[in-house]
Amino acid sequence: MNNYFDNFYDWWKNIDKYIFSLIFILFFLGLFFSLASTSLIASDKLDTNSYYFFIKHFIFIILAITILMIFSFLKEELLIKLSIILFCISFITLVLVPFIGIEVKGSKRWIDFAFLPRFQPIEIIKPFFIVILSTLLCLKKNNLYFKYFLSSLILLPILLLLISQPDLGQTLLIAMIWLALIFVSGINIYLFFIFFIIVTLTASYLIFFVPKFEYIKIRFLSFMNSSEAGNYQAEKASDAIISGGFFGKGIGEGTLNSKIPEAHTDYIVSVVSEEFGAIIVVLIILLYLVFAYKIIQKINLINHEKIKLILIGCVSLILLQTFVHIGVNIRLLPTTGMTLPYLSYGGSSIISTALISGIVLNLTKRKVV
Repeated sequence: MNNYFDNFYDWWKNIDKYIFSLIFILFFLGLFFSLASTSLIASDKLDTNSYYFFIKHFIFIILAITILMIFSFLKEELLIKLSIILFCISFITLVLVPFIGIEVKGSKRWIDFAFLPRFQPIEIIKPFFIVILSTLLCLKKNNLYFKYFLSSLILLPILLLLISQPDLGQTLLIAMIWLALIFVSGINIYLFFIFFIIVTLTASYLIFFVPKFEYIKIRFLSFMNSSEAGNYQAEKASDAIISGGFFGKGIGEGTLNSKIPEAHTDYIVSVVSEEFGAIIVVLIILLYLVFAYKIIQKINLINHEKIKLILIGCVSLILLQTFVHIGVNIRLLPTTGMTLPYLSYGGSSIISTALISGIVLNLTKRKVV
């Protein structure tokens, strides 16, 4: 028992308490907004306990904190090895999606095991993808292009599996993380832009010429022309932000969560803005920026190339998802179905965020010499 407390004391002494506090504040805000935004959904749609979604969210937060603590406790070498093993396991579940996945609104993105409720494999893959990609890019080989070739062998199967679901939002997110990491790893700038152009042209081709992605095309055209059909969700989200004003209508007074599906996941920022005001959304954005800034500060103090790449990948993932989610809510971007890290309701998203947070806390710990 004394040994356990000694280990906990060492962990607490070396952990970055600023980053730790920001993570807990964001998780707490997500729990609070879940209570505010989902009680009406539960009572109206399920005709049951109005705290149904909140209780589920609370359970996932407890599980997330447990995962976060475990991953931040691990030794650095064990963390890398375990991440590679878990990447392989989660990749297998992604492969299984087309065969045993659950179809929702025309897309197969989820799996349901008896011992594990419905979850989205790509959410679990993302943190470990960053670790394995950073490991490949730091292999002791003189030929950088060989490393890029190896990393593309990891990337392409994931992209193909996501395209088959279809899930273009996560496809682009994974591709952007890959581009970000190879960019900071020292790639030739001209080669980087060639990769970027290929990704852009491939995405454009899929959207406009592949029937399976017709829904993305409709969303894009409706985004470009507000008179087009298929713009209902974006319009209601935008109206909610406008009606909320600077200080909001008040807790429980918002109507967006009863007007559009998945408001508590894909449009949580609009829900928050309507009830609590734009000022709260601005403060939330500042929290994300401070969180990213504190991690970048730590990166500047680290000499280990692999650790630097992993942390850059983690902060890039959080910021990209945040930017896309908020961009969709304020109609700066077309609808993508991207959740907001820490704040959105959803088990897979919360667990994914917890894994990223645990990895960040582990790798930003003060090193004992």
